[in-house]
Amino acid sequence: MKKNVSRILALALCVIMLAALAACGKDKSGETSPTAQPGGSTPSVPSGAATDDSVHASEVTGEFLMTTADGAFAENGGKYTITKAGTYSLRGALKGQVVVSAGEADEVILELNGAAITCDTDSPIKVLSADKVEISAKKGTQNVINDNRAEKTAEDENMGEGAIYSKADLKLKGTGTLAVNASYNNGVHCSKDLTIQKLALKVTAVGSAIKGSDSITVKSGTVVAISTKSDGIKTSSTDLSKSGEARGNIELLGGSIAVYSAGDGIQAAHDFIMQTGSEGTAANVTVFTGAYSGYTAEDSAAESFKGVKAANEAFIHSGVITVSAYDDGIQANLGTQFDSGAVGKGCVTITGGTVTVAVFSPEGKTGGGRQGPGSHQQAVAGADGIHADGTLTISGGTINIDSAYEGLEANVINVSGGTTVITANDDGINACKGQASPLMNVTGGIIDVTVPANGDVDGIDSNGSYEQTGGLVITRGPNIEMAAAIDAEAAVQVTGGTLIALGYGRIQTGGGVGEVSLSLHSEGTHTVTVDGKSYTFTNSSAYGQTICVSDASVSGN
Repeated sequence: MKKNVSRILALALCVIMLAALAACGKDKSGETSPTAQPGGSTPSVPSGAATDDSVHASEVTGEFLMTTADGAFAENGGKYTITKAGTYSLRGALKGQVVVSAGEADEVILELNGAAITCDTDSPIKVLSADKVEISAKKGTQNVINDNRAEKTAEDENMGEGAIYSKADLKLKGTGTLAVNASYNNGVHCSKDLTIQKLALKVTAVGSAIKGSDSITVKSGTVVAISTKSDGIKTSSTDLSKSGEARGNIELLGGSIAVYSAGDGIQAAHDFIMQTGSEGTAANVTVFTGAYSGYTAEDSAAESFKGVKAANEAFIHSGVITVSAYDDGIQANLGTQFDSGAVGKGCVTITGGTVTVAVFSPEGKTGGGRQGPGSHQQAVAGADGIHADGTLTISGGTINIDSAYEGLEANVINVSGGTTVITANDDGINACKGQASPLMNVTGGIIDVTVPANGDVDGIDSNGSYEQTGGLVITRGPNIEMAAAIDAEAAVQVTGGTLIALGYGRIQTGGGVGEVSLSLHSEGTHTVTVDGKSYTFTNSSAYGQTICVSDASVSGN
């Protein structure tokens, strides 16, 4: 998808620019949405999810005014410097800067009451010192922060790294709207803990859209994060806090979150966590990376295009996450060396929620693996739907891998619950070599795997053992020994549950498991009933034969 850089930046930044701020040099001239790529389908946005046009900012006019009843500040040439704790009200249009230089124990609250702050020389809002800073967009107001500096080309310790830049813990909140536009580097950059709650927030940046070095927590609200040349949401610290907690986590506890990034969508320096927070609603997350994002710039330096990347572990306990990526959809790394002295575990755990992944993966195996943005079509070799260097555990939830090179890949794969449906171009599931002996262990749940009926592919492939004691597994593949519906270097051992292989499979049984005569391998829709519970599936093509083993009463047509 060849695009001109200036057109991309204009489309990405102008959606929410203020027409009144002529100094910005932008007009709201159009919007970009994800488009289909060769070999892939058009990414869809689930109902209720945020989109790149979810948050708008209207024109802000009038003289800038800062007031406080309990604080203190000084103004010099359009630079407002806050020097003590207190609550500050900001309204109107400012071509200048707001700086917080308060005491290390001070808490500063900035209330945005229809404010537009634009700066050409540094971060429009810059927190140099304080204990905590809260930026609140008040109810019914629309606010915008414009960082109009030229794009960063060298390190400069005097420059703020983001349009909103904070060296103190930062909380973005309120029931109003806040739009942040950054042409220098990052959009929101907090070197400590960053929290977002209730706010309607849209951040567009050439660097990371949202960066909280120590942690990022989204509790509620609507968040749209756009990075035209880098990563969407990111942490970077890997040491321990004073209380001994690991830094670098990203927690999504609620709200509607949309990420469009030229590089990685969500990159956690330690753990990625989705679970229901104290407000009682789970997060609805959409992630578009690489050319799927619609914001990929040809001169982007990004070399990784994963949907979610965790340096330690990824946990999904609730909510909805939909990923359209030009690299692994969800990945956890093994062996990362942290500043805390710990080492990355490389585990992915899914206990609930809904996970949907579409990974662009051309038919056939691809060489190399480095993709080029913009006019160079992005095709990462071996891009997996979900990849864990260590252990992948699925005990609940609904997982849909709509397209991938390999659907699920991990050293050890444990499935005890949930429903997992996979469509892949190579192996549907692969237990690969790693620190432990490769193993796929199924004790419950439903697994439905589709790969091509011909070619060098396997529906399920273990470089060690496959063991099943429960659950329903339907796997498809070619009808030859070297490429099969199910294959293991050691053995495929079924002592419980139901395994249906459409194609070739060499299966050992025990523990009361016997063969069942069924014919389910023809093209079309079929229904299998196990102990009175029915499951319907569709074969997009015909497979060689049906092999069914089970310890239960099974029928099908």
